[in-house]
Amino acid sequence: MLSINPFVELSSFISPIAMQIFVLVMVALTVGGTILDMIHKKNAKYFFENSKKLKKSATRNVPTGEKVTIIAKTLAHDVATSAEFCGVKRRAAHLLGMYGTIIFWVTSVIMIFSFPTSTTTPAVYPILWHVGALMTCLGGYWFWFFLRVDVRSEGNPWNRIVMADLFVLALVATSTFGLLWSFFQFSGSSGLSSLFLILFVLSNIVLFGGVYWSKFAHMFYKPGAAIQKHLAEADGSRDYLPEPADKPKQFGLGIKRSEPQNY
Repeated sequence: MLSINPFVELSSFISPIAMQIFVLVMVALTVGGTILDMIHKKNAKYFFENSKKLKKSATRNVPTGEKVTIIAKTLAHDVATSAEFCGVKRRAAHLLGMYGTIIFWVTSVIMIFSFPTSTTTPAVYPILWHVGALMTCLGGYWFWFFLRVDVRSEGNPWNRIVMADLFVLALVATSTFGLLWSFFQFSGSSGLSSLFLILFVLSNIVLFGGVYWSKFAHMFYKPGAAIQKHLAEADGSRDYLPEPADKPKQFGLGIKRSEPQNY
């Protein structure tokens, strides 16, 4: 099962071109939804205007080479390792979901565009496809049932769903239905295989078609905000915040009374 390309059997009754068009449509929905979200929330406008304001209060001019270094370090540390999460569990769940999703999507594109009908698909791609889906499920379900702020810190039930949960639920559903489709296809259960294939397709449509209403576009804003923060620290503008005090932090004994659950 793990070494079998599930899209090969699918190509026997769905044209590879149709599958490729579907992928391109999902990409278009993602781009369109992100652009609409940026227009609606005016994120890009805020970043550019705030950047201009910060330059006026900068105390030093940061050389281009230093800017490139700061951006590279930010991407390698803040983005690639999800360093903004102070909690180890939340950080681990996020990394599992993030890298699992990337692996799942990339291998899906490779198999659909390069090996849609080939029975000699290199085993590494379907194996990574299944592993990526499993990683996404592990990170997603871990987050959903145990690490969500409104569940762990606010005491809300795990089954309370709001619009902001659309991205996580659709993401986990896509990986789950993909795995179930692959399993029942491998086991020869055509009925269940068809059922989970339909659910797999629908969950993808919800995931990528719901970008405007979900937190999907948030993934593109966070790196930009992190980069701007570090550049502001380098040029001295510091987002209009005061410099760190020389006096050590003193929180008192109260901070030891409960486990920190800040996100």
